[in-house]
Amino acid sequence: MKRIFLIVLDSFGIGAMPDSNDFGDKDVNTLRSCAATGKLHIPNLIKAGLGSIDGVDCLPKETSPTGAYGRLLERSQGKDTTIGHWEIAGIVSATPLPTYPEGFPEEVLAPFREQTGRSVLANAPWSGTAVIEKYGAEHMKTGDLIVYTSADSVFQIAAHEDIVPPEQLYEYCRIARKILQGRHAVGRVIARPFVGTPGNFKRTANRHDFSLEPPKTTLLDAVKKAGLQSIGVGKIHDIFAGRGLTESVYNQSNADGMKHTMDYAKKDWAGLCFVNLVDFDMLYGHRRDAEGYAAALSEFDRWLGDFLKEIGPEDALIITADHGCDPAYTESTDHTREYVPVLVLGEKVEPVNLGTRNTFADIAATVAEMLDVPLDTPGRALPIENGQLKMDN
Repeated sequence: MKRIFLIVLDSFGIGAMPDSNDFGDKDVNTLRSCAATGKLHIPNLIKAGLGSIDGVDCLPKETSPTGAYGRLLERSQGKDTTIGHWEIAGIVSATPLPTYPEGFPEEVLAPFREQTGRSVLANAPWSGTAVIEKYGAEHMKTGDLIVYTSADSVFQIAAHEDIVPPEQLYEYCRIARKILQGRHAVGRVIARPFVGTPGNFKRTANRHDFSLEPPKTTLLDAVKKAGLQSIGVGKIHDIFAGRGLTESVYNQSNADGMKHTMDYAKKDWAGLCFVNLVDFDMLYGHRRDAEGYAAALSEFDRWLGDFLKEIGPEDALIITADHGCDPAYTESTDHTREYVPVLVLGEKVEPVNLGTRNTFADIAATVAEMLDVPLDTPGRALPIENGQLKMDN
């Protein structure tokens, strides 16, 4: 293979994993909740085999699928973006990243206040939109930073762009990232800028994530070391702390990310294009907007029909997700522990049922084999024979 497009539909889970109850998630299913709205129209994904994946009972089965299809179990101990993407890229995280259900301790906040020169509001798990509604006016009056977390391993800082310009907010995040090491090494420090007036606040597209560096060699590192292109689209740069990439571009929206991916399809290069489309998670999953999520999936499916026309004979497309975020789940607004789909499309891909794979890292192993790149990973490559990608269970 010459080019691999790996697209992560952020939070597109397809049903509860066996251990989902251990993560506080009961009977969760992001896909099922979207299908139940009656607003989901995804003929290209169904044709690829999405409805034929083990455990999927809310979509039509495809008798002649165009792709290889299956579901992946997450072996890492988490259900967040960082750990999910790291596992897709070949790293299984046996130890969960730290979380703070009671807020951050003083040993974290004291140096943060000292080094930023600002006090802190909130300091508890919050929905991102609710926390700025609650504390936005006080923040604008005092200049104090809104610091909050969630069920994920995150330290989030929200600030109004008129009070704290984005570049200054990013510097505060860098300060926090240096403080949050060792036993407080959260997966991500996230800048959450917003605008507007009390009662009418709105988060902007100037979000920026400051992640831990992956603890081991990733698929991105291996592709770059082999002298191939390793391209990140969306927040891939942030998730991997910029490591292993030869170039990257941020997205303003899903539509923007799909445009960037289409642009790369029309260029001549060899290697990996790793794409994250975050609106599914950020705008619809966490906000428990099932109809909006279904509409976003339908938009992606329309784009997919056009994108497949740009795939050449030496290209392959892999579609997957990093965790779930069931938009109809009422117990919380956090991510949900779910299986994720894997769909593999391309002229040299044999349509076949992959069954249930036991780690997201099978994707990394498969891409490495497709590109003939050495990678040490617990994932198991899906064997390639006679130029065809032959998937077995």
